[in-house]
Amino acid sequence: MVPDLWLVGLGGVVGALLRHFTAELVARETFPVGTLTVNVVGSFVLGLVTVLDPGNAVLLFVGTGACGSYTTFSSFSFDTVRLWETDEHASAVAFAALNLVGSIAAIGGAWLLGSLLPV
Repeated sequence: MVPDLWLVGLGGVVGALLRHFTAELVARETFPVGTLTVNVVGSFVLGLVTVLDPGNAVLLFVGTGACGSYTTFSSFSFDTVRLWETDEHASAVAFAALNLVGSIAAIGGAWLLGSLLPV
């Protein structure tokens, strides 16, 4: 059996690599789409894994490890402040709102999907 620390660590490596790949794939100069994407997608995945309740090992690997390193509150905060400080006030507010509403909607969608799946 793999120790919990290894599950979280290996999941963290996977999440960090996926975060970098995703951010590069959707990067835009004027709006932090990469941060928004990883936060919404990560919220969906974490919500789905939580609803499906696949067991502690999967929750540690996917939830704590992968989703923990894939999603990013610090980048969200930094990007919001950066937009505000560059006088992109409407973009800063929209970015913050999209992160919050998008992530909550993603969790709701994951809950709905998870409740429909035969487990």
